[in-house]
Amino acid sequence: MKILVTNDDGIASQGIYALVQALRNIGDVTVVAPDRQQSAVGHALTVSEPLRVTHIWRDRQFFGYAVSGTPADCVKLAVARLLDQKPDMVVSGINHGYNTGINVLYSGTVSAATEAMLLGIPALAVSLGSFDEQADCTVAAKTAAYLVERYHTFGLPATTLLNVNVPALPESQIKGVRITRQGQGMWNDTYEERLDPMGRPYYWLRGIYNHLDSDPNADDVAVEHGYIAITPIRFHLTDSDAMEQLKKCL
Repeated sequence: MKILVTNDDGIASQGIYALVQALRNIGDVTVVAPDRQQSAVGHALTVSEPLRVTHIWRDRQFFGYAVSGTPADCVKLAVARLLDQKPDMVVSGINHGYNTGINVLYSGTVSAATEAMLLGIPALAVSLGSFDEQADCTVAAKTAAYLVERYHTFGLPATTLLNVNVPALPESQIKGVRITRQGQGMWNDTYEERLDPMGRPYYWLRGIYNHLDSDPNADDVAVEHGYIAITPIRFHLTDSDAMEQLKKCL
C-alpha cells in the first residue's frame, strides 16, 4: 500500500513523525508536508507565487518533502508531480488540537484530506486533543494505522473521508470508539490588541471553545467524554430544503 502523509503543523512536528513511524509498518510512506506551521489555513491554495520543495532528512535518513505552501498544496503537488503513482491512501495529521464541530471548515488538516477526496483518493484526517507539541501521540498513531489497514473493508463511497479525533489520554483511559456526527461547537473568537515598540497596534486571535451540543454522538462531545470520535464527512454543501423553498418563491 502506498500512503501519502501530510499535515498542517509542518513537517518538523512531532505529530507527523509519530504518524509516519506507525504507518511505515503497514505500507510504503511518502511525506509531503508544509515547511512551516499552516494551522487554520483551510483549503487555501498558493496561486500568486511558486511552490518550492526541500528534501528533509531525519534520523540520518530521508524523511520527506517540505513544501512552501498549504496542506492542500502539498496533496495536489504530490499527486501531480512528486509521486511516481497515485497513492492508495492519504493520511493527514497528527494535528495538535482537535478538529471537531465547525472547526473542520478552518482546518488545514481536514482540508488536506478533503483535497485527496476530491482527487478520488481515500483519506483520513487525524487530530489529538492537545496543543502541546510534545504530547504523546502513540494512541492517535495506532488508531490511524488500524483504520488505514482496515479502510478497504469499510465500503465507504469515494466522496467520504474520515475525520478522527483522539483524546490526549493514556490508552488505558480511553473509553472506546464512537462513530459520530459533526458537532456544532465553535470558537468564540476575540482579538487581543497590543502595541509594538513604535506604538502601533497589532492583534492576536484568541478564543474560547463553545460546546453547542449535548448529543453524545456529536464529535466534540464524544472526545470530551474520553472517546475516540470517528466522523464520516462529505462536502456536499447544497441546502436541499432551501432549494425547494426558493423554487416556490422565484
